[in-house]
Amino acid sequence: MDDSDSATADERTTIRAGRAFETEYRLDSKEAGEFLIALGEQLRDGDELTLVDEEWELPFAFGEPIDVEIDFDGVGDQELEIEVEIPGRSDESAPDVR
Repeated sequence: MDDSDSATADERTTIRAGRAFETEYRLDSKEAGEFLIALGEQLRDGDELTLVDEEWELPFAFGEPIDVEIDFDGVGDQELEIEVEIPGRSDESAPDVR
């Protein structure tokens, strides 16, 4: 492991609510598959997930339902787009009824 992979949590920026954040990666199919498997395991096994990069980490408590959209463009240069939209979990509780 080189020094760039050994950043501690203290050195990373934590992405929190109230901030807009977007990044994009171009991965080979093996890396993309490994990422999707790890993401799927976190979705399956809990109600929180954390995405981590060398410079940032994004903890996210998610809710239900999760939207999955499949878009296939078979004309010209074929393209398959799979979009996963994961809603945040609300920590609010219902008011009392009296």
